[in-house]
Amino acid sequence: MPKFQEEKSQRKVNALRKREEEEVTKLLAQRYNIPHADLAVFPVELDALKIISEETSRSGELAIIRVSGKSLEIAVHKPDKPETLTILNRLHEDDYSYELFLVSRSSLEHAWEFYKKVPPPHEMSIGAIQISSERIAKMQEQITTIEQIKILVHDAFASRTSETLEAIMGGALAVGASDIHIEPQSDAIRLRFRLDGVLYDIISIPNKLFKFLLSRIKLVSELKINIHDRAQDGRFTIKIKPTEIEVRTSTLPGPDGENVVMRILNPKAIDVKFSELGMQPWVSAAMELEMKRPNGMILTTGPTGSGKTTTLYTFLRTIYDPTIKIITLEDPIEYHLKGIAQTQVDSEKGYDFANGLRSIVRQDPDVILVGEIRDLETADIALQAALTGHLVFSTLHTNDAAGTIPRLIDLGVKPQSIAPALNVTMAQRLIRKLCLQCRIAGHLTDAQKKAIEDEFLNFPKTVAIPPVNEWKIFTAAVSGCDACSHTGYKGRLGIFEIIFIDEAIEKLIMTSPSEFDIKKGAITQGQITMRQDGILKILAGITDYDEYERVVGI
Repeated sequence: MPKFQEEKSQRKVNALRKREEEEVTKLLAQRYNIPHADLAVFPVELDALKIISEETSRSGELAIIRVSGKSLEIAVHKPDKPETLTILNRLHEDDYSYELFLVSRSSLEHAWEFYKKVPPPHEMSIGAIQISSERIAKMQEQITTIEQIKILVHDAFASRTSETLEAIMGGALAVGASDIHIEPQSDAIRLRFRLDGVLYDIISIPNKLFKFLLSRIKLVSELKINIHDRAQDGRFTIKIKPTEIEVRTSTLPGPDGENVVMRILNPKAIDVKFSELGMQPWVSAAMELEMKRPNGMILTTGPTGSGKTTTLYTFLRTIYDPTIKIITLEDPIEYHLKGIAQTQVDSEKGYDFANGLRSIVRQDPDVILVGEIRDLETADIALQAALTGHLVFSTLHTNDAAGTIPRLIDLGVKPQSIAPALNVTMAQRLIRKLCLQCRIAGHLTDAQKKAIEDEFLNFPKTVAIPPVNEWKIFTAAVSGCDACSHTGYKGRLGIFEIIFIDEAIEKLIMTSPSEFDIKKGAITQGQITMRQDGILKILAGITDYDEYERVVGI
């Protein structure tokens, strides 16, 4: 049979199948008492389609085909499918009214094809229609304490799911929480906020409500609502004039349900001046000189959550000048810096730290920030960039400043590459500050006083030790006050230690030294350790001994 006849025959078969499929769908429409529609001849509006993502549309086997204000026309294939009902409930909570049409699977496939003409997600305002920024902003003005959050969230339980999520977000933003944790347990669903690095219980969420709340969080975060057995990551944006606050969502399956963590990336969190980082005056002066160098590398180390990103961003803002070019390579870009070219790692497209850094060097930058040195290839390229006229900032995961050199050698970097390229290695932690409104005068126990006096024995001779009569010993009020959300602490400050790569340390690096060797060699520089920095902050009344031990250990 000639090819054109085969194609003609196939078209007839397809048309027959389509007709039969529509006839079956018409019968089902009568059963569900829903009008039937054939989307092959029914107009589909792009503005309507983009109300929900293609992924959400496919998971719920539906498509929003027309929109007029808050009125929708929605094509559904299986009206009683749980995922379909979840999406319809969410639209109802967002004050949409809708009319349903029953359609065949091929009709839906035809409608989904139009998503190719819808702007990509990054060009759309993700989360803008699912969560009310206005209501959240109003909540922020009304809330000052954790107790008020508990009441607000509890009252929202009786309302719509959308209001519960808005109450949680509004409360978190009002008290300056960095993370929201929702943790299913055998007897309850626990809601916790991380304030100044410490988790606080807020309230237990009813099990029945959690199911709907989880679906809503997944929808606004562009996650698959029908996936429950593997981890997922997503995001949404809250627009509260004049800022946009991005929320990163992570779900993780557990024995009692999916755990949810929402990280709040509030630009205010990194709006820190160099003088506000917490460095001692002589450390601050030394770092200002180091940042004026035209080349070399400055490495900051510490565990996750120790404030490394804030410190490096503050460095960049401090040295920013229209006459220099600064490029960053991050994974991911968490905060946007004005006037600085920021790029994001995308491993799926081959743009990892090593390849990205190669590309950046060809862009003629003056200053480069590499989010993290994770492997030998990235380390080698970053050090080479530092040797060839670039000032490079980066981070490394070690416990202290002295551990940086052995860590780079463990990665496979040659000592002769480290010594001439590295200018400074520094380590940091974040320590909570006592609330100035409610801190109370305290005293040190005999054991605490002895521990401080023992530490004094190792203080550099160039650092003045405050006499006992000048010690300002305070402690956190047990019940706190409204200003600190009744925690006793408000805000955090860095404790730092730095090591300069001078001639003596350079010679030491050539011997592939241990961490102990580096510490011993750095003593002559007259710099203090993080423990010693913490003690100075206790004696200045900035923090207390309990917080010091929590951060640096006993």
